[in-house]
Amino acid sequence: MAAAVLGLAGGAAAADLEALRAQVEASERAFARTMAERDVKGFEAFVSEQAVFYGSRRVLRGRAEVVAGWRAFFDGPVAPFSWEPDQVDVLADGTLAHSSGPVHDAQGKLIARFNSVWRQEAPGVWRVVFDKGEAP
Repeated sequence: MAAAVLGLAGGAAAADLEALRAQVEASERAFARTMAERDVKGFEAFVSEQAVFYGSRRVLRGRAEVVAGWRAFFDGPVAPFSWEPDQVDVLADGTLAHSSGPVHDAQGKLIARFNSVWRQEAPGVWRVVFDKGEAP
């Protein structure tokens, strides 16, 4: 009987983890849409107050600095790049997640791969705490 109960609990935990993974993937896709839609305020909503974004020239710390550092990417009618997740993993306790995927320039050429760490800051509310790109 105990094994059956543990088996059910494990299945429920796996289902919960899959639901959290789906939340993070949806958050990442919505975050990427802010760039496509030229919505810097929407972008800001996905960035944690404590965020650290690694840029090519310097590290941006905190939401205000990240948004200020990324604001120029939102200028103009066409996004200079786009991204989408192809891998999302969530810690067993559901507090942190990692997402990764390709980054393409405006012409669709693969230029990088992003890695983001997300934190669940309230039930169902995920924000980026770390972000770093790397060569494809």
